[in-house]
Amino acid sequence: MIEEIRKQVCKLLDKDNSGHGMEHVHRVMNLALKFAEMENVNQDIVAIIALLHDVDDYKLFGIESAETLTNAKNILEQCSISDDKKNEILNAIKTIGYSKRLKGIHPVTPEAKIVSDADMCDAIGATGILRSFQYNLAHNHLFFDKYIYPTLHMSANDYVAKKDGTVVTHMFEKLLNLKNLMLTNSGKKEAIERHNIMVSFLYHFFEEENVPEWKNYLENYLRREANNCKTIPIK
Repeated sequence: MIEEIRKQVCKLLDKDNSGHGMEHVHRVMNLALKFAEMENVNQDIVAIIALLHDVDDYKLFGIESAETLTNAKNILEQCSISDDKKNEILNAIKTIGYSKRLKGIHPVTPEAKIVSDADMCDAIGATGILRSFQYNLAHNHLFFDKYIYPTLHMSANDYVAKKDGTVVTHMFEKLLNLKNLMLTNSGKKEAIERHNIMVSFLYHFFEEENVPEWKNYLENYLRREANNCKTIPIK
C-alpha cells in the first residue's frame, strides 16, 4: 500500500523543480521514520503522512487544493485503509507547514508531530540552503542582494503573499526560526545541528562577500532570538 501511494505521489511531484519534488519527499519520509523509531510511533502512518504532506501544497497546487486536500483524498480513496486512518492522515496533513504554524495551527498526534519536524528539518541545514536556492532560482530570485533586507515577523497572510526576496532573506524570515518550532526530542536534536550549519554558512558567506553590515545584522538577529527564547516559559 505504501509503495502504491509513493507511485501516485511521484506522478504529481516527480517533475517539480522548486525543491518540493520526490527527493524532498523521500528525505522527509526517511527522516520521519528515523524519528518514529526513536519515539516509538506507528511507522506506517508516519510514512503515509510523509508521502502525502506536499501533494496539495498551496505553492504547487493552489489555495483551493490546499484547503480541500483534493490530491491526498484521491490517493487515499484508492487504498485499502479504514476511514478512521484516512481521517487521521488527512487531519495530520492539515496541520503540517510553516504557514499553518503562523496561523496557530499545530500538529496534535505523535505521527503528525514527527512528520512536521522532519519536514521542517529538511528545510534547514545544508540541504535547506540548497532547497531554498532551488526554489528561488525557479522563481527568478537572487541568492543575495546586500540592499534587500528581510521582512521579519510576518503574519501568515503576509508570508503566503510575499513574492520577492532572496535566498538570504528567506533564511532570516523562515529557516532560522524553524529550530524553535520542533515538537519532538528527535526533531529538536536534529534541528539544532542543522541550524548551526546555516549560521556558520552565513558568517562565512558575509565574510567572503565583504559585507560587514550583514555580519552585524546576523549577530544582532541571533542575539535578539536568544533573548526571546529566554522569555518563553518552559512547558
